[in-house]
Amino acid sequence: MNIVILAAGMGKRMHSSLPKVLHLLAGKSMLEHVIATARALMPEKLVIVYGYGGEQVLRQITGPDLIFVKQEPQLGTGHAVMQAVPELDESVPTLILYGDVPLIGIESLRRLVSVAGNERLGILTVEMPDPTGYGRIIRVDGRIRRIVEQKDGREEELAVKEINTGMMVVPTALLKRWLSSLTNDNVQGEYYLTDIVSRAVSENIDIVSSQPDDISETMGVNSKKQLAKLERVYQKNIASRLLDDGVSLADPDRIDVRGSLQCGRDVFIDVNSVFEGEVTLADGVTVGPNCVVRNCLIGENAEIRPFCHLDGAKIGPGSLIGPYARLRPGAELGEEVHIGNFVEVKNSHIAAQSKANHLAYVGDSTVGSRVNIGAGAITCNYDGANKHRTVIGDDAFIGTNCELVAPVRVGSGATIGAGTTLTKDAPAGSLTVSRVRQTTINDWKRPVKSKK
Repeated sequence: MNIVILAAGMGKRMHSSLPKVLHLLAGKSMLEHVIATARALMPEKLVIVYGYGGEQVLRQITGPDLIFVKQEPQLGTGHAVMQAVPELDESVPTLILYGDVPLIGIESLRRLVSVAGNERLGILTVEMPDPTGYGRIIRVDGRIRRIVEQKDGREEELAVKEINTGMMVVPTALLKRWLSSLTNDNVQGEYYLTDIVSRAVSENIDIVSSQPDDISETMGVNSKKQLAKLERVYQKNIASRLLDDGVSLADPDRIDVRGSLQCGRDVFIDVNSVFEGEVTLADGVTVGPNCVVRNCLIGENAEIRPFCHLDGAKIGPGSLIGPYARLRPGAELGEEVHIGNFVEVKNSHIAAQSKANHLAYVGDSTVGSRVNIGAGAITCNYDGANKHRTVIGDDAFIGTNCELVAPVRVGSGATIGAGTTLTKDAPAGSLTVSRVRQTTINDWKRPVKSKK
């Protein structure tokens, strides 16, 4: 099939300079959600009709399979599809989607495509308790005969509960001909795509309908309030799937997944944690409340304590992280590593059973096994222009408030005394200390503030 995604609208009620379709849902623009669904259907042609904020759309939305056509000015849905006509393959039908209807499901669309086939006009419809604002499906003897827009409908027509979602499948050759005959003789002064229904009726073309798995799939966004509502629908759907897969959630209403979250068995996730990008939690992982986890791989039985920020990290089995820890990209931890409160690790490999339990910075470092890094210890990895690496051997002990000025090596089993500034390699198995001798000055008086 061809797929055309209409994404040209400004979205005045969003009160934003950002094009409506670029507003984020679960960390990804609404348009990207629709494109991902469209790609899953493997179309012959995938055409994006853009308009308002076009440069922003073209910068953010890319892909070799995407064909972009501009609608300017925006004169309605029929006019928008007209812009895509030169790109469409007439030998296959055309599916029309909307860039501001981000939750439409693949299975619902497959059903619609199947019902329509290659020769029928297929419309995705839904029954709504309050259809205000939507085009009504007008049937005669059960057959669809017209779609009436809200502003053009008579009282008896507006009482109909079945509405047009806007999504439809149309034989492409017929679509081209019908679009060429559209007029804008209506209250809005626009070219309605829905007017092709009357053309189909006049030519005795079968008009069929299909319904989505859930009404939320057809909900569009015209305001920040509607976007927030869809965000909660999306997150509840994800929480439901996680629960079905055996994940324990402290509160299904207080989890946010903005990407892909893969979980093993016996995973527990506490409240208010956010998962972004590609995240994998292996069997037995526990994530405490108020954590942000982005693009991480967390091994079996690891525990992430509250208020941690993990970004691009690999965490080994049985490790204990936090509370209040920060792991930055390139952090790779072995088995049973402890990273405690207010410790930051960046671009560093820390081997099994090593510990940095509080108030430390480990950057651009290779740390061996069973190393203890004391409170206040830091690796000084940046000289103002370039980054340098620190290497710490197995079983080393780094005392409190030490500064390891890279590039520097600490040998296996070495001890670095508290308060040391290490600028040269420390030999294995030895104590290295660098500090000023303690001095006491008797009868010293503190200065006092002068009186004016």
